[in-house]
Amino acid sequence: MTRAQAGELGWGSSWRIARRDLHSGFRGLRLLFLCLWLGVTTLAAIGSLTAAITGELSARGRTLLGGDIEVAMTQRQASASEHAALAALGQVSDTIRTRAMARGPGRGNAPDAVLTELKGVDGGYPLYGALTLESGGAYRSLAPDAVLIDRALAERLLVRPGDTLRYGEASFHVVGIIADEPDRVSEGFTLGPVAIVSLEGLKRAGSIQPGALYKTKYRVRLNAGADPDKVIDRLKARFPSAGWEYKDRNRAAPGASRFFERMGQFLSLIGLAALVIAGIGVSNGVSSYLALKRNSIATLKILGATSGDIARIYLLQIGAVALLAVTGGLLLGALLPIALVALARDLLPVAPGFGIFPIPLLTSAAYGLLIAVAFALPPLARARTQPAAAQFRGLVESRATIDRQTMIVVAVAAALIAALALATARDTLFAGMVLGSVAAVLLLLLAIGSAIRRLAARMPRPRRPLWRLALANLHRPGAQTVALVIALGLALTLFVTLAAIQTSLSAEISRTVPQKAPNQIILDIPSEGRSRFADMVRAIAPEARLNVVPSLRGTITAYGGKRVSDLKVIPDDAWFLRGERGVTYSDVLPQGSELTAGRWWPSSYSGPPLVSLDQQAAKVLALQVGDPITVSVLGREIEARIASLRKVNWDTMGFNYVLVFSPSALASAPHSLTATIDMDVRHEGAVSRALLAAFPSASIIAVSDVIGQVRNVLDQMATAILLSASVAILAGIAVLIGAIAASRQARSYDSVILKMLGATRWQILGAQALEYALLSALLAILAFGLGIAAASYVIIDLFDFDWAPDWLVVLGTLAVGSVLTLGIGMLGSLPVLSARPAQALRRL
Repeated sequence: MTRAQAGELGWGSSWRIARRDLHSGFRGLRLLFLCLWLGVTTLAAIGSLTAAITGELSARGRTLLGGDIEVAMTQRQASASEHAALAALGQVSDTIRTRAMARGPGRGNAPDAVLTELKGVDGGYPLYGALTLESGGAYRSLAPDAVLIDRALAERLLVRPGDTLRYGEASFHVVGIIADEPDRVSEGFTLGPVAIVSLEGLKRAGSIQPGALYKTKYRVRLNAGADPDKVIDRLKARFPSAGWEYKDRNRAAPGASRFFERMGQFLSLIGLAALVIAGIGVSNGVSSYLALKRNSIATLKILGATSGDIARIYLLQIGAVALLAVTGGLLLGALLPIALVALARDLLPVAPGFGIFPIPLLTSAAYGLLIAVAFALPPLARARTQPAAAQFRGLVESRATIDRQTMIVVAVAAALIAALALATARDTLFAGMVLGSVAAVLLLLLAIGSAIRRLAARMPRPRRPLWRLALANLHRPGAQTVALVIALGLALTLFVTLAAIQTSLSAEISRTVPQKAPNQIILDIPSEGRSRFADMVRAIAPEARLNVVPSLRGTITAYGGKRVSDLKVIPDDAWFLRGERGVTYSDVLPQGSELTAGRWWPSSYSGPPLVSLDQQAAKVLALQVGDPITVSVLGREIEARIASLRKVNWDTMGFNYVLVFSPSALASAPHSLTATIDMDVRHEGAVSRALLAAFPSASIIAVSDVIGQVRNVLDQMATAILLSASVAILAGIAVLIGAIAASRQARSYDSVILKMLGATRWQILGAQALEYALLSALLAILAFGLGIAAASYVIIDLFDFDWAPDWLVVLGTLAVGSVLTLGIGMLGSLPVLSARPAQALRRL
């Protein structure tokens, strides 16, 4: 082949050479395939599962909501004029939901009473979907003395169809076990199992009393052609001060949708970080492959191949493997949600069917290809630009030249990765912080790896041969010290971060709950029964500590001269603007609060309404002491002036209110009392029985049950995060294997020379063991510092918890990671030790 002929080598001829070379051995590009496949699979699976759940929530909007629109209000029902306005829009279904204690027949070891979500429905319920029973039938209508219960309540009270339940002084016959409640997801979080009665039955139970905490919902099946958004806008304009909450069929379960969107975004960013780590493995895999092809590349150049020919041949090979990895990752990522849904069916709000979601799959493919470009081009550029002589000397001489064109392409690929992540993020600022943190850590580890290599080259040579060889291995030509530092540093840092966060959260729960959490929370105590309630509890449990507060519900409708209904988008941090929240009044500073600005009103104050606001809420809304805020309570708007700001300890299980009014503002409004009881556990049963007998409409919440539910949710989230983070750890291990593979040829050369000079296998193995042990020790110290810094930021700044990691667990994690590093390094050295001098020299 002449140089002129070589210069005419086009893409077709390059592909023929690349294909024949690939047929001869795929081994060198396995790591490239593995890393890309792992990262793309993770991103595609997370994106597809998130899209499947949110898409199902959207597609089943009418059924999940129970109507085309929903109008909800707390502690009251619609007036005649309000109901007439809703009825003019289409068919209306009324439901009322409250909490009430269900008492069974006392069979076996069943508890005396169980807190339930008691729901009263009218004859039109449900407008969409069907309330089905385990017997195979469907709900039609309920008699005033009939009740439907879900399986959880039947199992806790040991009841079955035909048995009798008591709510307050009323008895109900169990006529069926609920199999599917169509609007269950849109109802939100529940503190107990569900029971359904008619609206007349709800009145019989005595749950609808003045001041009682109940929620009324009116679902409307709109007339043909009506647009839900426009209908809601007209209702807001007609009833601006009603304090209504609105939902429509397109946002039937906004809380669930928002949770899964955010969780999916968070996990996707973790997956992207894992893919970036895998990109380092891609770079190592390409470097290792090109090192194996060093003689072939040099030979092609001697025969007249140009740098462009070399680039085309090996770019086609790398591109073919990358496309295969990305395609395989997309296929598996699209199929994995089926298995994930089957495994987590009971934990998901809906069970989506199989579907192909192009946007997350295309996004994952774009990430994979851009990562391949960004990390595969630099080693390819070095192989392309090095002359033939330098290729032959590659084992003993290292050149790290990358041309400007390659640097520009890599920079563009990195910019596109960042732009894609920001463009697809729900929270751009959070996504930017994650990407910035990953980039900063990568640059830091890169600098530290380079510093270790330079420092090892300049250190005095130890007298002991093994130590001298171990030190030389860190800086000799072909050493993968920088790649090892980056890969292992990230993996170990993630280990330390997860261990510190998990143990700190566990310590927070273990420490806070016994000291601050009450035993019971009592709802719907009649306001006139305050003294009787306190006397009854202290008669049974003299040591009990009580906190009794008035309880109402209110909606912030305006603040600082702005109407909430006029806001186009409610900020993510302004959660208290989304619907109704608990409000109360008090003449003294509430327990668990600390005054940070302004003054508390005198106990005898009777002037215009004043309110104390949570300081964080004030910061989000840019409010100060003296500013106005308007709250709708029981359909009446109350405009109050902010008298003070408070720091609220939200981590306690006591009463925490964003808004606390002066007594004169709300004392005349119908309301009930809510109380917490902190007492010896042996008195819990007696206190519960006495209170239910004296106050049949009251509901008792066992705080331990609530904590158990919260722990279950947190455990599920932690499991999802851990599984996603494990991908990053696996990517780090893959990078370690790649770094070992990339240096295998050089190590084989060193091993052969040492054997010829009389070294034994154990001496060579000992030198490499010292090298990896030294590197592991340095990385452990580095990972400890970075991991603790990251975990402390999450715990202190994001969660606002006390910093209390279990240092033994954290150090144990480091030890396991370091041993794993050493073990993988030594396993990777075994093929080097088995190389025979004659065969190894012939390959060189």
